[in-house]
Amino acid sequence: MGELSFLPNIGKDTEQQLNDAGIYTVEQLIKTGSKQAWLKIKEADPSACIHRLYGLEGAVRGVKKSELPENIKNDLKQFYNSIK
Repeated sequence: MGELSFLPNIGKDTEQQLNDAGIYTVEQLIKTGSKQAWLKIKEADPSACIHRLYGLEGAVRGVKKSELPENIKNDLKQFYNSIK
C-alpha cells in the first residue's frame, strides 16, 4: 500500500481507485480535491456513493468522515445530488 492509505478513510480499495484515476500522493489528492477525485473514481466505478465522497473530503482534511462539519456535508450532498 502507498501513502494514501495512511490518510483517514482511505483503505486499500479506495487507494487503488485513486491510483487508477492517476492520484498517487497526498499532495495530488489535495490538489485535485475530493469532488474531482470522486468524479474520476465514479467514471470507473458507477456505484461510487456519497460515503466515498465524504471519505475523500475527510482524507483531504485529515479527519474521519464522521467528523466533517455539517455545512461541508451539506455542500457535498448537494454536489452528489447534482451528479446523480
